[in-house]
Amino acid sequence: MATLPATGFGPLSDIRVIEMGQLLAGPFCGQLLGDFGAEVIKIEPPGVGDPMREWGREKPHGRSLWWPVIARNKKSIEVNAREPEGQDIIRKLVAESDILLENFRPGTMEKWGLGYDELVKINPKLVMIRVSGYGQTGPYSSKAGFGAVGEAMGGLRYVVGDPSTPPSRTGISIGDTLAATFACIGGLMALHAVKRTGRGQVVDSAIYEAVLAMMESLVTEYDAGGYIRERTGAILPNVAPSNVYLTRDDRYILIAANQDSVFKRLAQAMGQPGLAADPRYATHSARGAHQAELDGIVEQWTKTMDADDLAKLLDDSGVPCGNIYRAPEMLEDAHFKAREAIVKVPHPVFGELRMQATFPKLSETPGRVSSCGPQLGEHNDEIFGSLLKLSESQQQDLRLRGIIGQRRREAA
Repeated sequence: MATLPATGFGPLSDIRVIEMGQLLAGPFCGQLLGDFGAEVIKIEPPGVGDPMREWGREKPHGRSLWWPVIARNKKSIEVNAREPEGQDIIRKLVAESDILLENFRPGTMEKWGLGYDELVKINPKLVMIRVSGYGQTGPYSSKAGFGAVGEAMGGLRYVVGDPSTPPSRTGISIGDTLAATFACIGGLMALHAVKRTGRGQVVDSAIYEAVLAMMESLVTEYDAGGYIRERTGAILPNVAPSNVYLTRDDRYILIAANQDSVFKRLAQAMGQPGLAADPRYATHSARGAHQAELDGIVEQWTKTMDADDLAKLLDDSGVPCGNIYRAPEMLEDAHFKAREAIVKVPHPVFGELRMQATFPKLSETPGRVSSCGPQLGEHNDEIFGSLLKLSESQQQDLRLRGIIGQRRREAA
């Protein structure tokens, strides 16, 4: 591991990560590492920064509300990686780090003289995490690949949505974050291997493969049985009752009562215990065969009650259920509060921002959100001066030629 002062929290407090790349697929991996104490130094183009700084439908005070989350717990420095002297600075950082994380199109790092074969000469223990659309090898590797394309090729888009509509998206950038999550796991496994072998390695995380990994038995079902999964909307075919049902106050509640014993409890709560003995609904297979009509019976009942009262009745009856939450419901929910699933983080403009906490929860070395995303170049002085030991005259020369960013007090 790199020699650096511990951050004071988390199991990764002795790890230094250099984050290159932009937008979501790479930076979410950096966010996960930073959430558990790693020192994550994000390299951004001087004066420009990561495009994610400008993302978001709502931008109060002209500020992105994506950036405080995706760049939390990170440090920002400005280095022009396209110039030889900027590449030399990155090499110096590599010598002092454990992980280099990047999500450029394959071949970009090699074009800059920063491929793994070159960097491992500087630091034999370096773990290089590479996130891309199609991976570092294969006929598609050089193609531009965004998360949406990976979701399509990985099989997710085809099965998401209602059968009456074209393939849908999930509403979040799930392809990017899945690839980033697998990249994080791979990076930590590679670091563990360094302890045994003394050698680093490349972690190659492709978006389409990360999505494919989550597709359950989709491929095997076709291979062995010729079955192709189709879009089914809110249900799983032949699994009933397990659906989203409308309530009297025009809200939706999800009820999952497909197991025999649970369905008996649901029928009792509905005041219709005879449903559990009806041959059409008495077994899992029978309920699946009569899925649509059973869902109709259940919704006819749910529409007689308000969502909150219905949820309490089902909870008391031991029937798994859940209201469909948006952000407002999450912020008011007692369970979210008790588990501190959402935390308040200080912000220089907003005062504080609420965002999701770190997950999973570790009993002895938990993660935490200690800072929102930094301003561009906020840590230039610290990294260039204190870590890399560049003299003030060296820094000033590099600043004047656009190789590194301005001093923090000049950029603020």
